[in-house]
Amino acid sequence: MARLTTFSKLLITVLILLLIVFGVNYLTDGKLLAGVLGGGDGTEQADGSRYDRDSDGDRRSGGGGSDDPIRVGVVTWGGYAGGQYFNEGFKPSAESRFSKEYGIDVEFVLNDDVPASLNAFKNGDIDVHWYTIDAMPTIMPELADFNPVVLWQSDWSRGGDAIVVKRGINSVADLKGKTVAVAELTPSHTFLLYLLEAGGLTVDDIRVQGVPSAIDAAAAFKSGNVDAAVVWSPDDELSVRAVSGAKILESTASASNIIADVFFAKRDYVEANRDRLEKLYQGWMRGAAEINASEANKQRAARIIGPEMSLTEADAVAMIDNVRLTTHGDNVNFFGQNPDYRGVTGGQLYRKMEQAYRSLGLIDGRVPDFRQASYGGLVINASSSLTGSDNAAEPAATFARVDEAEGENLEAIATKRVSINFPVGVATLDDQAKAIIDDEFVQIAKAFGNARIRIEGNTDNTGSAATNQALSKRRAQSVANYLSREYNMDPNRFIIVGNGPDNPIANNSSESGRALNRRTDFELVRQ
Repeated sequence: MARLTTFSKLLITVLILLLIVFGVNYLTDGKLLAGVLGGGDGTEQADGSRYDRDSDGDRRSGGGGSDDPIRVGVVTWGGYAGGQYFNEGFKPSAESRFSKEYGIDVEFVLNDDVPASLNAFKNGDIDVHWYTIDAMPTIMPELADFNPVVLWQSDWSRGGDAIVVKRGINSVADLKGKTVAVAELTPSHTFLLYLLEAGGLTVDDIRVQGVPSAIDAAAAFKSGNVDAAVVWSPDDELSVRAVSGAKILESTASASNIIADVFFAKRDYVEANRDRLEKLYQGWMRGAAEINASEANKQRAARIIGPEMSLTEADAVAMIDNVRLTTHGDNVNFFGQNPDYRGVTGGQLYRKMEQAYRSLGLIDGRVPDFRQASYGGLVINASSSLTGSDNAAEPAATFARVDEAEGENLEAIATKRVSINFPVGVATLDDQAKAIIDDEFVQIAKAFGNARIRIEGNTDNTGSAATNQALSKRRAQSVANYLSREYNMDPNRFIIVGNGPDNPIANNSSESGRALNRRTDFELVRQ
């Protein structure tokens, strides 16, 4: 009987082992050989999706293959509902309209620990990340190695940010000398700086108690450790309930164009995935437009995002109601692509807050110009497909007319005093006066876009009181006319008051005192 050679035995052994390997591979749906043949680089996620990693274990900046989902980092916030609604949830699925209509997979990664989420972005575990445009300059130095670019705006905060105050604080002026809890270098901080500016104060006029987050700010207020706190909804209402006599001094419901959420990505990732990101943007904008246009769609969006965020449907609806979901038209305006737009742009907010935070010593390092830090191509390329009224920009705010007596009695939230010099007996604005208005008040007026503005003209005591009263009113009206004509503000927004010499802030016995009394007061007033 023939005997098997050593080589034959080896060959049979190899064949048996191969049969075992292929059998096990078949029983595990191919996962065994995928890991072996992939050299160990493939990383399996909890949901079974896979993406390639480089030798350091980081997700490749090019975004892996076209089958990888676009992973979007988010926090618990209603402003991202447009994309989540269009995706039919947070996970990639066959039901997603991104998948059905655009052939892309999208996954939303919820993480309210922002530093940890940003680290995931740096490591490549998140492709597209949220931030607010006002605070973007504060993180640009630490992200310099990744060359991040802003892709689109998802929302304006419209009530989601607020400052709560103890009894007896009725205006910004009343904050002077008080202790205010705020999460520094966050949208809360930006809101506080804007509010102080609108009231003619600076951070040197208050005692800032820095806290890690808006949640901590609310806790500090409820414990009685501070006089005021900048918080996020729903902690504004909860704080008012917890502290007797407390109230909301101001919120982004009227400070409507300060806090803007945007999404950004590494430039390398954008260039490698431009087509997919254009589809992501278009679907997202369509989702936002559908929610804005229909209460039923808003309810459906709330049912989609509520369970993901551990919220009831009612709470999810309230969260969506605290924002303006921005449309494609809003993004055209935001990125400065509409030459006729006179409202707040992303570049203006970015530059203003870079200067503000740098002056406070809170930014150390280079911050690229907004033109370098933005990538408006997604918006430009979508203009031919995102048409119609649902995709149009939000119209300028309109106001019902109030009579003079009612307007004069409305409570002021903040008063900004500006010295506008008129020639004797003249109520016409010259170029110097217009420049002063532009520099010292226009940005406040645009930022607090849903607040009424009372313009009060004041004079010194030179001449008769009756003449000065009439002249001061004409001067206040000329300021309102300029703002309405030049910046497309609703004329009904302004309440015109002529005080003449009746409200001096200095002694009229000296020239320096009279100069201080010849002023214009801009007041943000409660509706």
